[in-house]
Amino acid sequence: MATVVVDTFHSNKGDQPTAEADAGGPGLPVEALPTVKPAPKTAKSWPIDPKKPIASFKGLAAPTVGILAFLSLWAVLAPQVDTSLGSLPGPVEVSAQGVALFEEWSVAQDQKAEFYAAQDARNDAAIASGGETRDFKYSGPPTFLDQIWTSLATVALGFFLATIVAVPIGLICGLSKTFNAAINPIVQIMKPVSPLAWLPIVTMVISATMTDPEPSLPKSFVISAIVVMLCSLWSTLINTAIGAASIDKDLLNVGKVLRLGWFAKLTRLVLPSALPYIFTGMRLSLGVGWMVLIAAEMLAQNPGLGKFVWDEFQNGSSQSLARIMFAVIVIGLIGFMLDRIMMLLQNFASRNRTV
Repeated sequence: MATVVVDTFHSNKGDQPTAEADAGGPGLPVEALPTVKPAPKTAKSWPIDPKKPIASFKGLAAPTVGILAFLSLWAVLAPQVDTSLGSLPGPVEVSAQGVALFEEWSVAQDQKAEFYAAQDARNDAAIASGGETRDFKYSGPPTFLDQIWTSLATVALGFFLATIVAVPIGLICGLSKTFNAAINPIVQIMKPVSPLAWLPIVTMVISATMTDPEPSLPKSFVISAIVVMLCSLWSTLINTAIGAASIDKDLLNVGKVLRLGWFAKLTRLVLPSALPYIFTGMRLSLGVGWMVLIAAEMLAQNPGLGKFVWDEFQNGSSQSLARIMFAVIVIGLIGFMLDRIMMLLQNFASRNRTV
């Protein structure tokens, strides 16, 4: 069963930051998450200590061996698996399709440039002859790289909406037991809802509200972003509430003595104390949002990596399976990089944090 938020929010002040799991299980200590500690400051010396590159090599040796072992196992076992589209592609075949997808993008860019160059030439000739100019938008099919940028823009919008909704509500939950008790049942009920259940509801609501024939944002883009927001805001909300509730009571008493207003109390006491919790929730929310986005794009056929995977599956060519596997690797790498970016932002925001 899901963890009861009302009991967790107002725990003892010595509790450690937790990372709520999607399934509602008990949180993990922040120490269990990967962190990067700043390198200790040392005096410059010459020559460079030879122990440092050796230590760096040892740190990279284990991951390198693990990756090479995985690739070797993949290359050996893949040809032994027969599918309806042929043998399972190995690392070489998947890499070749990655190169092919990049070449397709390069060709599409050249075609796009030629299209606009020809259009500019026609418009210049029309202006010279006193005719009417016409501007058309290039409507070629999106390439794999175009789908990547579409997915990144969608998850960025959904994550931004989730953050601006979850952080204020989480702060109020952490500071007010009454508000926390009121919203706790809603959080526990909504948190485990699948994106596949949200998708038809969001699609109907957005279709009914966005009636402009030429909206500023495509409906499919907005639908995917809203689904991402609805499924990813809960981790940020819960962790923010835990951080606000775990603030040292002595600090609050000092704030009362100094007669700090609510805004000064929030910015000088609550937010600095809750910052590690907030970023932990944001990292989890971003990872959940990225997973939710791919499923939403695949089901709703919205532009993005999810649609690319589904289209290749429906295509059924001899190259489709290798392209799908390459897309899976790219999705995983992007998710990893997004998490690293959030971790760097957390370290940057917390390095001069004072309460």
